[in-house]
Amino acid sequence: MKRLYSLILLTFFGFVSAQQYPYYQQYAKYKMDIDVDAPNFTYQGKQTLTYTNNSPDELKVVYFHLYWNAFKAGSMMDQRVQSQGINGDSRLQQNGISRLASIPKEEEGAQNIKWIKQNGKTLKFEIQETIMKVQLAEPIKPNSSTTFTMIWDAVVPKQIRRAGRNNREGVDMTMTQWYPKIAEYDYDGWHAFDYIGREFHAPFADFDINIKIDKDYVIGAGGTLLNQNDVKGYSQSANVKTDANGKATWKWQAKNLLDFAWAADKDFSVETFTVLDGPQIYYVYQKSEKTKFWEESKPLITKYFQIMNATFGRYAYPSYSFVQGGDGGMEYGMTTMILGEAKTLEGLVGLMVHEGNHSWFQQMLATNESTKPWLDEGFTSYAETLVMHQLFPPAEPVANPFVGTINSYTKFVKTGKEEPASWLADHHDDGRAYSVASYTKGELYLVQLGYIVGEQTLSLIMKEYFNQWKMKHPTDRDFLHIAQKISGMDLKWFNNYWINTTKTIDYAVKNVEYGDGATTVTLVNKGGVPMPVDFSVLTKDKKVVNYQIPVNMTREWKKKDIYGNFTTLNYWPWTQKEYKFTIPFTKAEISALGIDFSQRMADVNPADNIVEVR
Repeated sequence: MKRLYSLILLTFFGFVSAQQYPYYQQYAKYKMDIDVDAPNFTYQGKQTLTYTNNSPDELKVVYFHLYWNAFKAGSMMDQRVQSQGINGDSRLQQNGISRLASIPKEEEGAQNIKWIKQNGKTLKFEIQETIMKVQLAEPIKPNSSTTFTMIWDAVVPKQIRRAGRNNREGVDMTMTQWYPKIAEYDYDGWHAFDYIGREFHAPFADFDINIKIDKDYVIGAGGTLLNQNDVKGYSQSANVKTDANGKATWKWQAKNLLDFAWAADKDFSVETFTVLDGPQIYYVYQKSEKTKFWEESKPLITKYFQIMNATFGRYAYPSYSFVQGGDGGMEYGMTTMILGEAKTLEGLVGLMVHEGNHSWFQQMLATNESTKPWLDEGFTSYAETLVMHQLFPPAEPVANPFVGTINSYTKFVKTGKEEPASWLADHHDDGRAYSVASYTKGELYLVQLGYIVGEQTLSLIMKEYFNQWKMKHPTDRDFLHIAQKISGMDLKWFNNYWINTTKTIDYAVKNVEYGDGATTVTLVNKGGVPMPVDFSVLTKDKKVVNYQIPVNMTREWKKKDIYGNFTTLNYWPWTQKEYKFTIPFTKAEISALGIDFSQRMADVNPADNIVEVR
């Protein structure tokens, strides 16, 4: 009886425990005063941070990111680059040698914390390179707020990765990851990842920032500029207000962002236009022959925002700024830093589209880039391919916009260097393997999903994902829950194969037997990933007849697809290597038959998928 009573208690409290942790997200409010010494590439910072703990946990310690501390010889980032050599990020090394190792002492990045207080009480803290661990004077109880004040100074590092001084196009300062930023806390605890050069995660926050800088500078940023008439560049009637030292103060405000980023240069021009039923767009860049495509890109960027709003969900913020700076392209709240000198209009727009897409798949749908980079970079790349296909239609028709991505994936798989997409962003051993796992396989995750459930159903899934999780922190489990609910299918097997393994899809037509009134086809699964199979027949009179062979694990079958009507055959058990079926066509009636005429399935050996009948 005692054991039974204990079991009942355990069951009851286990149920209560499982129920007492509904979704929550932390929130922060930053107020900063920044005084920039532009000639010396340094600044003084003062910050008041109000942090709200919406979790059910009492917090006794907090963590801050100090990203710029990575930009020096001997840092963890430097060590990682040196250990990877030519297999690492090409922007961080030259001929396999770390660029960080040769940073001059005076150009090393630094964020020097003078002191930090909690509700007026001085706190003890420990700097662990790019992470600051802070012991609290008083715990932050659930559903309560606390206020941190902090003073620090910083050295703008030599521009190597995203942030820094004097980038290769001559932009003076790219100010990204530039302030002490509180880490994210959620059900999985503190996300205090060392900065090794890749991705980020943060709580949503409001920003109220005053930047004091030499009056000749123009700033581009992600946010709303409150005093356009007091500074250079944004207003024809501006009367630049300066202090006794010749500095102007820029007053910026932004709400519900993950980050605030800005860039400053004396030669910046500011141009603006409005997207119909969309945001105000700002271009902040150095006008020259090398940046001539910026002007031509404006109608395309207008169309881009309209496509994204209609396809995935409405952009939530009042404006978006494309700012010249950085080392390629990197997304932040309401802005992106991009290299502005493009060889082609398509190249510039492609960069703008990819980084802009992160406003959906990382900013509004704020997934954890550090742990699930594929959920961010991959979904962003999927949207990029869709949009660019509409903005720059191919000269010759293709089966679908993703053929190139599939070809790139299958080519890399054959190198034997593939690594699972489930790995943490900074922990991939090969830079190209990281890119394929995060960008390519993440993009193909949605392509394969569309193949499994049907493109119309995938569209409904993407819209519902946005509607349910915008301005929150979804995970892949949240996405999968929506995909299964809308499709009615079990998709856990697919998610596991595609993300957690490097197994591949490889189907083939093994045998075709032509009879008097019918043809019998034998297919074989030569790969490690089971999939449903779309099989088609091209008749002599140019008609396409489609069949669907479900894989049994989905439990429900695809009902429709944009690639034509189909007849559903008996399911193919995933344990069964071969599958035989008969179709009512004679050899004389068939021009070709085979697997996946749409070329969406990421089959690593597609050459044996089609049989031409002569």
